[in-house]
Amino acid sequence: MTLTIATTPFADQKPGTSGLRKKVRIFQQPNYTENFVQSVFDVLDGFAGQTLVLGGDGRYLNREVIQITIRMAAANGFGRVLVGLGGILSTPAASHVIRKYQAFGGLILSASHNPGGPDEDFGIKYNIANGGPAPEKITDAIYARSTQIDRYHIVEAPDVDLDRLGETQVADMVVEVIDPVADYAELMEDLFDFDAIRALIAGGFRLSFDAMHAVTGPYAHEILERRLGAPGGTVVNGAPLPDFGGHHPDPNMVHAHELFARMFGADAPDFGAASDGDGDRNLILGRAIFVTPSDSLAALAANAHLAPAYARGLKGIARSMPTSGAADQVAHALGLPLHETPTGWKFFGNLLDAGMATICGEESAGTGSDHVREKDGLWAVLLWLNILAVRRESVAAIMADHWARFGRNYYARHDYEGLDSAAAETLMAELRVAMSALPGRVASGLAVESADEFEYSDPVDGSLSRGQGLRLRFEGGARIVFRLSGTGTSGATLRVYLERYERTDGILDADTAEALGALVAAADELAGITRHTGRAAPTVIT
Repeated sequence: MTLTIATTPFADQKPGTSGLRKKVRIFQQPNYTENFVQSVFDVLDGFAGQTLVLGGDGRYLNREVIQITIRMAAANGFGRVLVGLGGILSTPAASHVIRKYQAFGGLILSASHNPGGPDEDFGIKYNIANGGPAPEKITDAIYARSTQIDRYHIVEAPDVDLDRLGETQVADMVVEVIDPVADYAELMEDLFDFDAIRALIAGGFRLSFDAMHAVTGPYAHEILERRLGAPGGTVVNGAPLPDFGGHHPDPNMVHAHELFARMFGADAPDFGAASDGDGDRNLILGRAIFVTPSDSLAALAANAHLAPAYARGLKGIARSMPTSGAADQVAHALGLPLHETPTGWKFFGNLLDAGMATICGEESAGTGSDHVREKDGLWAVLLWLNILAVRRESVAAIMADHWARFGRNYYARHDYEGLDSAAAETLMAELRVAMSALPGRVASGLAVESADEFEYSDPVDGSLSRGQGLRLRFEGGARIVFRLSGTGTSGATLRVYLERYERTDGILDADTAEALGALVAAADELAGITRHTGRAAPTVIT
């Protein structure tokens, strides 16, 4: 039986950069989840009888929301739901499933790198038929509908057994529980030279992958250990847990400190990597070297031709505006188009669909290509392994060669997390007002050359995105970018991006903190970070 349940709107259901993210207890409010899911369905057209992909990263509340969504999808007229076994489906795998099976779209249940548990975070994101995140025109429509919604539709039906592969009928809709790993693993075998990587590993090459008790554990066990022959124990923290083992599933030097200690310790493996809660981010380490996400994007683009899928070259490179210009140097040297977009993977989707870019990346540890329409943590790890298998050099040697060829962009991101929202907004507002007067001003010995607020005109559909970050450029090419993050669930996070380029004939092996010291001081002087936030140092440096 289909029920129509009366409801009233919630005021806080505006999707951010990657969907709606809130605390678990907010989603547990009566009708809260139902309101948002119905708002998504209400703004979509033409899905009657179509397929919806559904899954998440296994965090707390994942299974409950899947059952609600299945019953609502049946009530709203979908013909089929594909859901990952156990409710598990990594974000890049979900993108691939949507594309492979020509689904209408998908709902991904995740708060990405945010912590999980009954007192932590949950999220819902809608992906469109190309496998990528919904564009702003859809997320804006979802929010508008959520402010007016007065009913939702749901069928009465028992829970679907998510732990058994196969089909179940829910009202007039078929629910198929699928292997969440198989399709993705086959895609990776099509992209990369698994024989070469197997030979590398068989020859004594050692690697360590930290799945952080998040979604990539099953994928890494299947691909790295079973298909590529890495010994058991290569994948650590490989069992997905609702609370990620009590840890923060963000692959950086703070939250993946055990991996850093392993890679910088005695008898370190040759290669180390990690992924995040939903599998779309990556961390890359060599023995005693951390490869920043910006540098990793550049190195992958420069060496992608060594993998079978990219042997014919790239159509272009795209990066988010706050990401360092390291990829720009590669694009210029290779004669490739370089696209600078706002933060958020959805902005890459149009470029990929139009054949204007092949590899994309963000400084927030996200890298991917046109094989799906999401960033993809394991894809980046496998491309690195393919490059290492062909070049037979260490990660450190590859990066030293890269900097000698293209120059080095010293780069860091300083995050000030959990700030008072009003204080953070005041900081940004005051800096925005001061921007026009900043050119010519000297701060910590650095002269401001230009200051602006980034906006993006999409070259494919002509849409305009304003207010995408405050940029300060200095004489000599250094820059600072200020943004408020849209991926948190409480308070505000101020992100400060610092970058200085060193040419190929310059100093390429300096300590990053020392290389950026003057910029750190200039950022505080020009924006009043300490004055506004009361913080003498960032929460996290990546």
